[in-house]
Amino acid sequence: MSAVTDDALPAAERNGQDSPFLRNLHNFARNRLAVVAAVLVLVFVVMAVFAPLIAPQDPNETDLFRRLQPPVWMEGGEWAYPLGCDGLGRDILSRIIYGARISIFIGTAVILVATSIGLIAGLAAGYLRGWVDIAISRLVDILLGFPYLIFAIGLMAMMGPGLQNIILALAYKEWVIPCRVVRGETLAAREVEYVEAARALGASRGHIMLREIMPNILSPVIVVSTIRMAHVIILEASLSFLGLGVQPPTASWGSMVSDGRAFILEAWWVSTFPGLAILVLVLAINVASQGLRDAFDPRFHE
Repeated sequence: MSAVTDDALPAAERNGQDSPFLRNLHNFARNRLAVVAAVLVLVFVVMAVFAPLIAPQDPNETDLFRRLQPPVWMEGGEWAYPLGCDGLGRDILSRIIYGARISIFIGTAVILVATSIGLIAGLAAGYLRGWVDIAISRLVDILLGFPYLIFAIGLMAMMGPGLQNIILALAYKEWVIPCRVVRGETLAAREVEYVEAARALGASRGHIMLREIMPNILSPVIVVSTIRMAHVIILEASLSFLGLGVQPPTASWGSMVSDGRAFILEAWWVSTFPGLAILVLVLAINVASQGLRDAFDPRFHE
């Protein structure tokens, strides 16, 4: 008998040979709106990484002769200031490009720290139960009782402004979200067959949590963390808007919006373009994360 090639198999059988991750990735690729949003997020990431090569001007270079200059694409046959200049004559486009570094770096750092803490705490609470679950759950409930922005403002007022302090202030409460998700998933996973089999074979609790349960609950954790990143970016912009975030002259979208408040009627572009950058990035992350949830959550394939 001749061997049957993969091309001769029915499409359903070929799809069955794919890994769950590849099937979920295929489902995500079919969502065109989510793909476009993901590409937009990638554009912002590339813009942040290669800011020194992309930015047309020095973001901190002041020129009072160009103070509040309106958007001008070409001037004397050369590239000018397509998004205008701010109250100190600094190029808004260059500051937006460099500001993407702050927003994306802080968003990524906070999510990584918070997800790591929430993953460990959620696994411990969901699997060990008992007093460990009670202690972690009560701490989560207490932190959830404080409004996030007010809580972050209070921490920043105590610690002072700065990049490291922003990350600590936002991660201090952000971990409770992935913790609750991981705890719920762990409670369900601790009773399934492969966990029971590992327990019967004498596997340690650490082995079961880290090697058996954690790899099978990462998909919802990744989706939730992606959604929360947009929220963290808004919080960072809010702190910078209030003067508690990254300090001048470092470019930050929130502080750029704040700087333009005094000129909103005569120079609308100073606040409008940084505000649009926040809107586009946050919206793109939300749409892309929604597509990830639809693709990776099995409840949406029933």
